[in-house]
Formats: sequence, C-alpha cells, structure tokens
Amino acid sequence: MDLRIQKDCSNIDWNEVSQIMKEVNIGSFPAEIRQKAFENSAAVVFIFEKEKLIGLGRAISDGTYEAAIYDIVVRPEYQGKGIGKIIVETLMESLPTCSFILYAAPGKEGFYGKLGFRKLKTGMGLFIKKEHMRQRGITD
Repeated sequence: MDLRIQKDCSNIDWNEVSQIMKEVNIGSFPAEIRQKAFENSAAVVFIFEKEKLIGLGRAISDGTYEAAIYDIVVRPEYQGKGIGKIIVETLMESLPTCSFILYAAPGKEGFYGKLGFRKLKTGMGLFIKKEHMRQRGITD
C-alpha cells in the first residue's frame, strides 16, 4: 500500500470524515463538529492511500504528562492491515512524555491490548448521551 501520513488538519474533507465515522458507528456528529474537535486536539493523524482517506484519529492532552486518544477510525475495507496501529503509534509519538487513556469500542479491547494498553480498574465516565453509551456497551 502507498500510504501517506498527515499530522495536521489542512485540506481535510470534514464531510468525508463525518461519513467514515458514521460507517464505523462512531457517533453521528456533523462535519463542523468533527472539524472543531480535531482542530482543538493536541495531535491528529490522517492516513491516506494515495488520495483516499482511509483512517484517522486524535488525542487531547495537556502536552506534558496526560493524554486521551479518541476517534480511532479505519475504513472497514482497510481494517486488519495495520492502519489502526499506525494511527495509535503516530499519536503516541506526537506526545512522547504522556501517559495515555482511551475507551475502546466493545470488541476492540484486544487491538489496544496488543499495543500495550491495559484495562483500568477505576475508570469512570459521565456522558451526555448516557443511554446511548449503555446500549453500545461502553458503560453499565
């Protein structure tokens, strides 16, 4: 594969980002909300095969010792080819002094475990869409 890694938000089609995220069932925020979230993040990664956007992710951080990874997305037809690993590793390399937390979509815990993440014993969440997060299996 001829991959290109982009670590900024320049020339991103936010409608495409929003559509890809809907395809993989990571929320249904409109393009302008996705754009704001990525532009306000400490680190972003977009992966292209030639000119086709195939994966993306972001991290929020204090830039010193804490970071949280969000919105790791790989188009379904590219999953299982190492793209997600490239995204996560690129985000971690962008914030080298930070510890990372994230919450995984149900069934994806093994993927993050292979990258060194471990389950938190005291993790808690308070979500605006409480019932939606419960139905997705994120909370009890």
